[in-house]
Amino acid sequence: MSVIILAIESSCDDTSAAVVRDGVVLSNCVANQDAHQQYGGVVPEVASRAHQANIIPVVDLALKKAGVGKDEITAVGFTRGPGLLGSLIVGTSFAKSFALAHDLPLIEVDHMQAHVLAHFAEDPKPEFPFLCLTVSGGHTQIVLVRSYSDMEVLGKTLDDAAGEAFDKSGKLLGLGYPAGPLLDKLARQGNPVFEFPEPSMEGLNFSFSGLKTSILYFLKKKTAENPEFIRENLTDICASVQHTIVTILLKKFRKAARQTGIKELALAGGVSANSGLREAFTALGEKEGWKTYIPAFQFCTDNAGMIGVTAYYKYLAGDFCGQDTSPYARQL
Repeated sequence: MSVIILAIESSCDDTSAAVVRDGVVLSNCVANQDAHQQYGGVVPEVASRAHQANIIPVVDLALKKAGVGKDEITAVGFTRGPGLLGSLIVGTSFAKSFALAHDLPLIEVDHMQAHVLAHFAEDPKPEFPFLCLTVSGGHTQIVLVRSYSDMEVLGKTLDDAAGEAFDKSGKLLGLGYPAGPLLDKLARQGNPVFEFPEPSMEGLNFSFSGLKTSILYFLKKKTAENPEFIRENLTDICASVQHTIVTILLKKFRKAARQTGIKELALAGGVSANSGLREAFTALGEKEGWKTYIPAFQFCTDNAGMIGVTAYYKYLAGDFCGQDTSPYARQL
């Protein structure tokens, strides 16, 4: 008998629902929130209210696209955290209510674990054990993945995440929201002619706060000398920022691969959609003799498809939660 998971993702500003049958994603629907563009960033209260308006239509659409009725659902998976607490409460409350109304088991999913297991949404899939560089707006981690449930964080950011470095740099350049994808697009038209210092960090941990500060002071100095500096050099600045962040990420990832001897390497998280990172990672993999894996774009950013895939493997392991489960904003 098939296992059909209804999955809910509401960790930040995207409301997403998916239907997954036996690990295969049948539908993966996302409602974006354009209201945050006027603020230049996600406003938690605005996000949670938008989730309330979007969640029922998105779930209805996911069921229709999958051709699955409510009575066919086997279990409900949802993002418990980490993320914005108000947004998580909306998704968690809906999942608990749906499960209670239809007498279904609940499966809580860690958002970062789901980013890693997004690689199992479609072929090709990495073989265990593999290393995963998980890069998003709020997290940067190197994860040793031994199985669907056995993961060890070997390195992480000690302050800001790489995705935040992209977004804040783009904001300093006057780019709109979200700035990261816009910076990526402009970087493809420029050359990395400006140098920024790389942090000196022992082990496999990351730090991006110093880089953000150096970019800020670089722009202040250059615009004091020439008020038109950013406009005249925008694409090259973007290319230089992107090159620096990608270099920092891949140096640590290569170090982790050499230390562990693992040759199955994967990217995950919203920043894995960055073209510069994808291309540099693939090229480095060819040079190092790695097998490299990057999810399709729809499984890189926040989406319920990866939540459903993770919930499916937790279902097979009998890993359920109760109605007393509450969301968490920070990584447990």
